[in-house]
Amino acid sequence: MKYNIRGENVETTEAIKDYIEKKVGKLERYFDSPVDSEVHVNLSVHNNESKIEVTIPMKNLLLRAEESHDDLYAAIDLVVTKLERQVKKHKTKVNRRSRQSGDAPKHAFAAMENESAASAVVAAEEEEDLSPYEIVRNKRFDLKPMDSEEAILQMDMLGHSFFVYTNSASGDTNVVYKRKDGRYGLIEPS
Repeated sequence: MKYNIRGENVETTEAIKDYIEKKVGKLERYFDSPVDSEVHVNLSVHNNESKIEVTIPMKNLLLRAEESHDDLYAAIDLVVTKLERQVKKHKTKVNRRSRQSGDAPKHAFAAMENESAASAVVAAEEEEDLSPYEIVRNKRFDLKPMDSEEAILQMDMLGHSFFVYTNSASGDTNVVYKRKDGRYGLIEPS
């Protein structure tokens, strides 16, 4: 992997670069062949909070994660954990697809048959844990007609990060949500 590390309001020292390369480099163990991709890393510090964004564009996969934390090294660890989860999820999906079609896997990931029996058991357990589409709660409610300002007030009062409502002017179903920058967004059908 080739690393492109940039910093905003933070000096990218050799220690930081080495730590990032060491941690992100661990992702290569999930691939059969060495990854020939450029790793884009953006570091920034605002109001004593460190933020790291990592993007790894590959042929059949785009890995991207961002994380914020008071400690830059902790943020790096957290973002690598997110990337690892994405790789495992993709590997599980590809392996499942190849098993269902009966084809040998035609991808950069190692086939499950090449792993030891113990590793296969661990991978099967991880596959069960990685079910991304499991619905753990179902909630029904009536959509009340209101404007976006009232919907934002309702959302804040409930302490939620989004709120679904019927737009009183158009009659359409809309969603207001709180953005990471603290402002609000509105989703409406076209």
